[in-house]
Amino acid sequence: MNIGERLRTVREQKELSQGDIEKRTGLLRCYISRVENGHTVPAIETLEKLARALDLQMYELFYEGEKPPVLNSAKHGKRGGWGGSGRDIRIFDRFRRLLGRMNEADRKLLLTMGKVMSRRKAH
Repeated sequence: MNIGERLRTVREQKELSQGDIEKRTGLLRCYISRVENGHTVPAIETLEKLARALDLQMYELFYEGEKPPVLNSAKHGKRGGWGGSGRDIRIFDRFRRLLGRMNEADRKLLLTMGKVMSRRKAH
């Protein structure tokens, strides 16, 4: 599967132009074109922006077909530790959405603060 082809297919199904995606993501239309034509491979952060602009979950960019892949419950959502419960998944999803709304400078500041705090706790 070519991620660029998948992005173009979904964009066209939703009747959006490259200009619409440019407005929603802040990415240049010429960059979007390069991705769709397979000339550029986007970073994960860029794929997240594109998925949000297309109103998709990130995983939906990586499968083809009508139905999403079935998750094996033994591996997903039933493990111990953080992330193993529905509550943790809801919290993570909320963080993901809120971080997506932040501007780049604020996001970098937050990540830097998190790194500093984790170093202090480790010492």
